[in-house]
Amino acid sequence: MVQEADLKPWLRPSPKSYLLHKANVVDVAAGSIRKSVTVEIQNGKITSISPSAASVPTKPGFIVLDCTGQFLSPGLIDSHVHLIAVPGFNDLNSAFGNPESVSLLRQPYVCSQMLHRGFTTIRDCGGAHSAIKEAIADGVFPGPRLFIAGHALSQSGGHADYRNKHDHSACCGGATNGLGRVCNGIADCMQAVREEIRCGSDFIKIMGSGGVSSPTDKIDHLQFTGDEIQAMVQCAKNAGTYVTAHAYTAEAIRHCIENGVKGIEHGNFLDEETAELMVKNDVYLTPTLVTYDQMASAKWTGYLPPESQSKNTEVLDAGLKALKLASETGVKICFGTDLLGPLGAAQTHEFALRAKVLSSLEVLRSATLNPARMLRQESSLGQIREEFEADVLFLAKNPLEDVTILDDPERHVIAVMKEGRIYKSRTAEINEDACVPVRIKPQL
Repeated sequence: MVQEADLKPWLRPSPKSYLLHKANVVDVAAGSIRKSVTVEIQNGKITSISPSAASVPTKPGFIVLDCTGQFLSPGLIDSHVHLIAVPGFNDLNSAFGNPESVSLLRQPYVCSQMLHRGFTTIRDCGGAHSAIKEAIADGVFPGPRLFIAGHALSQSGGHADYRNKHDHSACCGGATNGLGRVCNGIADCMQAVREEIRCGSDFIKIMGSGGVSSPTDKIDHLQFTGDEIQAMVQCAKNAGTYVTAHAYTAEAIRHCIENGVKGIEHGNFLDEETAELMVKNDVYLTPTLVTYDQMASAKWTGYLPPESQSKNTEVLDAGLKALKLASETGVKICFGTDLLGPLGAAQTHEFALRAKVLSSLEVLRSATLNPARMLRQESSLGQIREEFEADVLFLAKNPLEDVTILDDPERHVIAVMKEGRIYKSRTAEINEDACVPVRIKPQL
């Protein structure tokens, strides 16, 4: 009989079993440290957490790791990435405009780098498709667990319409580019949502305002009518999922929320009234400060097109103020980066930026507990708890005292475990065990 391993020769054996002895577990829900405990991991899950005995435990079939002095944190979640915008190009337009095959063949490199930094889960807000999600899940190559929007949905002239003002070619009726799908009118918008769901999208992303990198819209443009947004929200709800919206201004954020959207990306011009509306409607906010910080830096002069540079400066100045206001109002905040092309190397710097206005606990929760809830995975991701996925970071220091240690993974992230497999180790005491084995069939 044909087995699954015959059809998928890259499938790996079950993950090894571990006892993580004398560890200090970061409890992100309680905001405290569980000192000197033993975490048992089996079949990729956390099966028990108990006080450590003085002696080293033994259990047949288990590998014991001495975690004395180390802090075990849940794997990190980046809630706003774009895998399609890969490194290797001189400017932002090239990063988005290359053939799909060029992008797809570079995405495994980007995914492995994210995983090695400690991101065991990512949420792609436009561009990634089911093929790469399935390849990672099957173990074809290493990468974070992936939740995808597929194509981001945009009106004509919106944030995912990359035609310049001199381009009079026809579009719409579901036309797609690498990042987005252009749709107009209730019927087209409903069809677009259904197409994304058919193709495996976990949630729906719409463009609710203008953006930095698109050529013909202004930041304060409202995009999609209320009826169009309601129709997309209803289609997503019918499929058991939700809609999140790219939106910068308070007016755009309110327009989206009042028509049923449950997530806001960026939100740099948030005001107090709108923040209170987000709390009332249980809407998540995913700021992405580091992308503006990097695009404004001298290192990347010329990477952003001139028409986008002034818009970038505008949203950069407002971002930290909005983050502080959201926190003080009680908005649920998630960690996002939105870094494009080679700027992705700065992914962890978002921790240092947020730490300017938020406590270390708040920042860490935004990269663990909160996004797990937003992804509707609160019973399996975002915490080190029994029956949860064994996504574990082995840290040299306590992130609750200083979350910015996560901005330097080479020094402070000793090892990265995802689903019970060690994908990255920076110490001789912990062996990586997630490599894909070569399956050799016996001679007949």
